[in-house]
Amino acid sequence: MRRIVFVMMSTITAVVLLFSYRTSTQGPGTGPAALPAAQPPGIVTAAPAPATAGGSTKPASPQTLTVNGTTVHTRYGPVQVQVQIAGGKITNVTPLQHPSGDSRNEQISAYALPQLRTETLDAQSARIDTVSGATYTSDGYIKSLQAALDGAHFG
Repeated sequence: MRRIVFVMMSTITAVVLLFSYRTSTQGPGTGPAALPAAQPPGIVTAAPAPATAGGSTKPASPQTLTVNGTTVHTRYGPVQVQVQIAGGKITNVTPLQHPSGDSRNEQISAYALPQLRTETLDAQSARIDTVSGATYTSDGYIKSLQAALDGAHFG
């Protein structure tokens, strides 16, 4: 009888310990709760072009446009970019969110995001190649970029 009670108590203790074991290696202040809140997609700012001296009544079209892309949730974390368009050209792309939370994700983002930005500025579109070793981040970047360009009616 004592043996059965001992086995049952041991089993219950083992089950409780297994369910209470934390499998995450992230420290406090990291992980999804530490990521900045997603910015709403769409036009952020539109600076009007200078008024013409001729006194035309036609409204001026925006010369500089800043647009947020949608937040794309990838396997390793969210990706969101902000695009600046001036004079009909993409002038800057800023990552608002990227996979983070551990050193490997930070390393991949630090490696891939500058390359993706350069490719975007060169191509002047979202038709760019993914970065080897950062496929998920690249795919999220491209989808967010395309959403931003669509929101700006660019291209």
